[in-house]
Amino acid sequence: MNIDGTFPDSLQRIADLIRQQHGSLDTLPLSPVGEFQTRTVTLESLMREVTGCLAENFRHRPAQDFPMLYFACGKARVGSTALSNLFGMTGMPSYYQPLKAILRDTLVGRPLTPWIVPSATDEPHIFSKETIGPYVLAESLFNPLQLLIEAGYPRHRLHLIMLDREPASSLASWLDKLISRAPADVLLRHYVVAALSAARISSYAERQGVPVTHYVYEVSKEALSSVRVLFDRLGLSGSFTENAVTSWREPGQMEANNARVIFPSEAAIYKVPNLHTSDSAYRYQRRATASLSEAQLETLERCGVNESYRTSVAACARDLGLNTAMSARLFGDWFAAAA
Repeated sequence: MNIDGTFPDSLQRIADLIRQQHGSLDTLPLSPVGEFQTRTVTLESLMREVTGCLAENFRHRPAQDFPMLYFACGKARVGSTALSNLFGMTGMPSYYQPLKAILRDTLVGRPLTPWIVPSATDEPHIFSKETIGPYVLAESLFNPLQLLIEAGYPRHRLHLIMLDREPASSLASWLDKLISRAPADVLLRHYVVAALSAARISSYAERQGVPVTHYVYEVSKEALSSVRVLFDRLGLSGSFTENAVTSWREPGQMEANNARVIFPSEAAIYKVPNLHTSDSAYRYQRRATASLSEAQLETLERCGVNESYRTSVAACARDLGLNTAMSARLFGDWFAAAA
C-alpha cells in the first residue's frame, strides 16, 4: 500500500485501516522524513527494536520490584503535559515520553538507552505519559503500551489512562504550535492517524487485562472535582491534595514548584519554542478554532475522528461516574451526541 498518492484518498484509506485495526499497518513501509526519520522501516521492526531496548532493564526483575505505573496516553496536544505536572506535584516521579524518545532514536539509527524504572521499594507509584504523533507516521501509529508489556512490564502493575480532546481544538493546536516543523497537510494527515490510533491502544489494553480509565481534557473545566474523581478511580485518594491541582508555583516563579517531572534527552529538532503553556495550576485552556478551514473540519468528520471523540466522551463520563448535568456542562453537544 502506498499512501503518498492523492491526499484525501490516501488518508481515507489509512483511516479505514486504523479503524479496522488491520494487521497490514504493522508491515507498511515507512519512508525517511528529513531529520525525523533517516531510514525506511516498518512499525513492526521499530516496535521490536524498542521492545528489545526496554527488556534490557525489565527482563531480570521480579514482578514485585516494578512500581504501579499510571500510564497516560493519547494523541499529542491533549493536555498531557499539564497532567504530568499535576502527578509530579503529588510527589511521585512523572516521566515525559520516555518510550517515544527511544522510538525517535530508533528512527535515525542512534544508540538506544533503556528506560530505567525505579524499584517499587523506593517509588511504589509512578506516572508516565506518551503522546501519539506528530511528525512521522511511525510515532502516529505506535502502541507504547504494547512496548511495555512485550518488554516484560507486569500487566497487573499497569493502569492505562486514555486521553482525548475535542478534535477541532487539538488540531488547531497542532497547526499553531507545530507548523515550524511540518507542513499543514502533513500535520492534518498525522493528526487523523494519531487520533484514530488511540482506540487501538485502548483495545490492546482490554485484551491484555490492563485496567483503562478514559480521561478527556474537557473535564478540566471543573479541574478540582474531576481530578479528585480520577485519583479515586486510580486508587490514589491518599495522594490527592487540592494544592497539587491549584498551586503549582509561588508568585513570580516561572516553573512549577516541586513537580517531579523527568524529561528524556532528545535531539534539538524536537525543541519547539513555546510548545507548552506556563501556568500556575491545572486548568482548562481554551483553544480558538476559527483558523481551521471547512475542508479540514470535514476531514475530521469524514475520517471518523469526531466519532472517535464522541466514544471517548461517553467512556469518560462512564469511567468517572459523571452525572448527566455535569457531562452536559463539560462536553455540551458532544455528550448529547454520544449518549
